[in-house]
Amino acid sequence: MLANKETQNVPTVTFRTRVNNDWKDLTTEEIFKNKTVVVFALPGAFTPTCSSTHLPRYNQLAPVLKANGVDDIYCLSVNDAFVMNAWAADQDSANIKLIPDGNGEFSEGMGLLVDKNDLGFGKRSWRYSMLVKDGVIEKMFIEPDKPGDPFEVSDADTMLNYINPKAELPKLVSMISKPGCSHCQRAREVLEEQGMPYEEIKLGQGGMSLTTLKAVSGNATTPQVFIDGQVIGGADELVKYLN
Repeated sequence: MLANKETQNVPTVTFRTRVNNDWKDLTTEEIFKNKTVVVFALPGAFTPTCSSTHLPRYNQLAPVLKANGVDDIYCLSVNDAFVMNAWAADQDSANIKLIPDGNGEFSEGMGLLVDKNDLGFGKRSWRYSMLVKDGVIEKMFIEPDKPGDPFEVSDADTMLNYINPKAELPKLVSMISKPGCSHCQRAREVLEEQGMPYEEIKLGQGGMSLTTLKAVSGNATTPQVFIDGQVIGGADELVKYLN
C-alpha cells in the first residue's frame, strides 16, 4: 500500500548536494520551514517520462505556481548529486531545484520507496507530488499502484488546479528566426516586454530550413511567431496580436 501522509510532517533528512564542486548539506528544515513548497518525486533522472514531460511542465508552470503562493519547487529522485546536477544541466530546469535523495532516506520516510529491481534500478521513489506548508504535508497526488510507471495525477497542471483552479496558464510561444534579422530582434523585445517566455528556433539549426519554415507557417520570411498553435506571423503581426 502506497502511503498518503497528508497532515503529517515531512521526514527529517539531510540531503548531500553538490554546489560549485563542493559538498553542501541541505536539511529538510532549510527547505520547508516557513515556506510553501511543491515537491514532485520521480523514479530517475534522465528517464523518458521524467525528462520529456514531468520536469519540463513543472518548469514551465513554475512562474504561475509562484504567483499563486508557492515559494519553491523541488524535484526529488533517488539519484546521487552528480547525476542530479548533470540532469539539471541537460534539462530546461531553471525554475526548479533538484534534490538528490541518494540513499532513499526521504523516500523511505514518505513510505514511497519501492523496488525497481526488474529494471535494474534497485530501490527508487514512487512517482508523486505534494504541497507542503511549513513542513506539514497539505496535499499529495500519488500515482496509482499499478504495474509500470503510471503518470496520471502528479503532473504540474493537477497541482496548479488544486492550488488555484482559476489560474491562467501561460501561452506557449515559439519563434523561428535567422541570425542578423532586425525584425527578429524586435519580436524578441516585444515578447520580453510582455513577459512572455518563448522558444526560439534559428534557421540552419536543428534541421530548420526555409522550406520547412514555409511549410509550417505559409511564409518564408523571418521571424515567424507561433502562439498556442496559431501562426501569428512577423513582428508587426505580433504587436497587433498583443494589442
